[in-house]
Amino acid sequence: MGDPAAVAGLIDEVLAAHADLVADPHAARRAVLDAVAGFGPLQRFLDDPSVEEVWVNGPGRVFVARGGRSELTTAILAPGQVEELVQRALERTGRRVDLSTPFVDAMLPDGSRLHVVIPDVTREHWAVNIRKFTARAHSLAELIPLGTLTPHSAGFLEASVVAGLNLIVSGGTQSGKTTLLNCLAGAIPAAERVISCEEVFELQLRHHPDWVPLQTRQPNLEGTGEIPLRRLVTEALRMRPDRLIVGEVRQAEALDLLIALNSGLPGLCSVHANSARQAVTKLCTLPLLAGANVHPSFVVPAVASCVDLVVHLELTAAGTRRVREVIAVGGHGSVETAEIFATSGGQLVRADGYPPHDERYARAGVDLPALLAV
Repeated sequence: MGDPAAVAGLIDEVLAAHADLVADPHAARRAVLDAVAGFGPLQRFLDDPSVEEVWVNGPGRVFVARGGRSELTTAILAPGQVEELVQRALERTGRRVDLSTPFVDAMLPDGSRLHVVIPDVTREHWAVNIRKFTARAHSLAELIPLGTLTPHSAGFLEASVVAGLNLIVSGGTQSGKTTLLNCLAGAIPAAERVISCEEVFELQLRHHPDWVPLQTRQPNLEGTGEIPLRRLVTEALRMRPDRLIVGEVRQAEALDLLIALNSGLPGLCSVHANSARQAVTKLCTLPLLAGANVHPSFVVPAVASCVDLVVHLELTAAGTRRVREVIAVGGHGSVETAEIFATSGGQLVRADGYPPHDERYARAGVDLPALLAV
């Protein structure tokens, strides 16, 4: 895709030279700019701040999500236009999609995440998803007026990050996991060195003075050069991190994360799950994918000893993203959980559980009993 500013300048020059031939210069400028430097008929949805995600099931089946709800649009793309837009979008990313690599994840210049699947993995048409980077908050305090957190729970989570506890963010698709992970990372002390590992760059920690973001890489045309998430986690440990962030664990990289956390390195990560306790169960299961020599007798005690808190998010029927529960994880040999915050009557309220490692809070200057007092 061309540089929007340069393309806009050229369009303005042409329109100025032929002003008498154009009935609506503004509409003409918008149409040409979208076609040359944007996503054509899809660009208006990407420019709309109320749209959270755009997906294309076929040239005449373009959907958007607003407020957590999907709707079919009137946009229609010409035959072959979907493929053309995708290939143009991938030009700057160094990633590709073809018969040998029918899936691709990439980040667009505005921070949106592009995911594409092509036939014959799909039945007939290219399937395209563009998840816009619509984070409206960059700190835990900013999540309070959005209804995601209460002041009490936000203060506790911020103190937990400062104290160096290991936090897992869980939830379903579009529940706000990346945004919350980003806000939790915003509480990391500025003196700490942060290394983040993601499949595609999504975290935004540019405010942090010592942050190195890493992302995975696809194999090249010869089938070599791939850098999976497991490799990133391993390499991150060699970069003198004070804090490790893994954008999302889905597979065997969960084992590498547990090993890193078990070595005393504080960390944050997210995982897909339907509840906080299911997230814990998933973390006890995913490391087994690393090989037959990985046994639950190692994994379960590792989870019990190095996962401290799980924060679970939900997307409500009204489209609101909110924290449903916060649980503490601990135990010796087996996993034990306790509710610190739970939803009651539609509100996130203090439960009766306490987090582990109260000595870490004390070292950070946090009076934990006073912090959690109702």
